[in-house]
Amino acid sequence: MEQGYTFYHKTPVQVRFNDVDIMGHVNNSVYQNYFDFARMRYFEEVFGSRVDWYDKALVLVKIEIEYQKPVRMYDFIQVLTKVHYLGNKSLQMKQHLVGKSADDVRCSNKAVLAGFSYTEGDSIHLLDEWKEKINRYEQDLDLL
Repeated sequence: MEQGYTFYHKTPVQVRFNDVDIMGHVNNSVYQNYFDFARMRYFEEVFGSRVDWYDKALVLVKIEIEYQKPVRMYDFIQVLTKVHYLGNKSLQMKQHLVGKSADDVRCSNKAVLAGFSYTEGDSIHLLDEWKEKINRYEQDLDLL
């Protein structure tokens, strides 16, 4: 578990038959799907509605995945998600894919997302509304 951070958001994930490879564990390429799903659920909960990603959006600009233990077909797993840093134009997230306990980390993810306007086709500052809602949800946030 990350030192000094508390994960307030949890998303249960169902392992599907097609997620598992011939070795009997979830294929490494599938983990990012789990993290993407949990990231969307996080923003829906924190923002209080679905985000119109075709207007002002957050786009993934960097990911880093570290695999610790395999996930198998019938394992109970969930993704813990946290925004831990807010800047002017980007934010940083941490996610852990865990088993039944938060200490049973199977895989961890670090991501950077940036504000983007599809209508303008360019980066934007994070909307104040987003920052306020994230700041309210997270209680140990690093601010610029």
